[in-house]
Amino acid sequence: MPMDGVLLGFVARELDTTLKDGRVDRVIQPERDEIHLLIRAQGANHRLVLCASPNGARVHLSAHSKTGPMEPPMFCMLLRKHLSSGRVLSVRRIAGDRILEIDFSCLNELGDNVLRTLVIEIMGRHSNIILRSADGRIIDAARHVGEDISRVRLVQPGLPYAYPPSQGKLDPDAASAEEIAAALEQTGGKLAKAIGSVIAGFSPQASREAAVRIGMDQDTLVQQIDVQAAARALHAYLHALPGMGPCAIAKGEDGAPADIFPFEQQHLPFTEFECFPAGPSAALDAYFYERDRRDRMAQRSSALYHTLKNHIERCEKKIAIQNEALSSAARMEEYRQYGELIQGNLYRLPKGEPFAEVENYYSEDCGLIQIPMDVSLSPAQNAQRYFKLYQKARGARTLAAEQKAKAEQELDYLEQMLDDLRKCTDAQGLSELRGMLEASGHVRAVQSRMKQRREAPSQPMKFLSCDGIEMEVGKNAMQNERLTMGAKGDETWLHAQKMPGSHVIVHAFDVPESTIAEAAMLAAYYSKGVRSAQVPIDVTLRRYIKKPGGTPVGFVTYTHQRTLYITPDEAAVRRIKLLRE
Repeated sequence: MPMDGVLLGFVARELDTTLKDGRVDRVIQPERDEIHLLIRAQGANHRLVLCASPNGARVHLSAHSKTGPMEPPMFCMLLRKHLSSGRVLSVRRIAGDRILEIDFSCLNELGDNVLRTLVIEIMGRHSNIILRSADGRIIDAARHVGEDISRVRLVQPGLPYAYPPSQGKLDPDAASAEEIAAALEQTGGKLAKAIGSVIAGFSPQASREAAVRIGMDQDTLVQQIDVQAAARALHAYLHALPGMGPCAIAKGEDGAPADIFPFEQQHLPFTEFECFPAGPSAALDAYFYERDRRDRMAQRSSALYHTLKNHIERCEKKIAIQNEALSSAARMEEYRQYGELIQGNLYRLPKGEPFAEVENYYSEDCGLIQIPMDVSLSPAQNAQRYFKLYQKARGARTLAAEQKAKAEQELDYLEQMLDDLRKCTDAQGLSELRGMLEASGHVRAVQSRMKQRREAPSQPMKFLSCDGIEMEVGKNAMQNERLTMGAKGDETWLHAQKMPGSHVIVHAFDVPESTIAEAAMLAAYYSKGVRSAQVPIDVTLRRYIKKPGGTPVGFVTYTHQRTLYITPDEAAVRRIKLLRE
């Protein structure tokens, strides 16, 4: 369910209660389309998230922090100028639709109190965050809309702010039963669709739920029901909405969050819900945080993914070419034997014959062999021609073998980077991965005049085994090397055999087999063989790990290993307690 007007109404009431008279301490813009306001209200600190992302536009309080860039964007600087130290006056939803307004009492340059209004429009790909002055003019917006984008409604600094075009729907907070009945009769069609067509802010899911809540079949035609009775029931339902709750997240078959609603839905009778009595913000934070982080990581990593795939295809083509060259060089010994056989029979070979028929003393029976000859050359010159072909084939074989070895080494490195990219979960890890690819020459270094924040080294994943033992899993080659080289000698080390994958360290001595089994499952799941039927996992102690000089980051050799064969199972990995992602 998108964040429709119904859910936004619950959020607006929560924010108006929680943030009223709160002071804006900080303004952060961690993403191009996302603003965080840190507000001190009622003796507590609150983080208000305003997001205009096309796929995740929303407003809610959040417990998750994000850091902004070293040099804040212009819109962030402008919000800081106008809103810093401002007081929250009120939070309201506009006409039941997907528009939220937050009024602030702020001080201008002269020290006078002025009104500033933040408008958050939740309209899919047209979502926006707009700062408006007391006279209704736009001060600035997260997204500017010019005539080249829309001729109906412009969003530019200095222009009067205008609400999005009205669709002629009724305000759920102000509509009377008579107005609802008239609108339903005029619209007609199936009841659920008619409700969504006449009541502002109602998504298809909210319309279906309304039909069920007033005791009617959502697919019944309006013409077949008592419209007046339905309108009275719907009017009562709309006025009862603010007291309903708590907000709930619908779970999918795998137990992961699948959808979010302002309360449990009766039109979805067989769905499992997780309720959040703390308020709609807690539910929205739980639902959107993981999804938003995953989506943004996918956007940021897509360019690296395509670059890696292109380099991998290039290496595979290069290896195929070298294999072909090696196959051609297989005739090297044949050329040498031809040259020597001709050289040993020069005294009886006439010039101008297409074939030289001689005894092959390289075979056991010394039978006759026909050797192709160039009729324009003498027998001695033909012998020299075969010797030259032999030298050329031998040189090609040596060069092809060297080039193939280099290409295979590069391919192993790139496949390791691709596997690391799959496991990347944060900006620090992605930055480290890009840095390694820049150092290896596979990605061009970005030249930026802006100061780049020096980020702390990314951290490996941390799990707690069924025996209460901590296990760490590297997410990229740099983490693998730091994790393995920093482990104690008697700690257990695991890795998928002969394939890219994570290093796993079990931080204990005399590790129980139950913990070893869980660590092996992690090593198999976080390896290239995640989709394989069985993955061989080598287990040894850290003291038997060596880092050869001159090898790539994360490359090690080891001895004294034993091998377990593991079938990767996502459900089994989910059952292992995650302490840090």
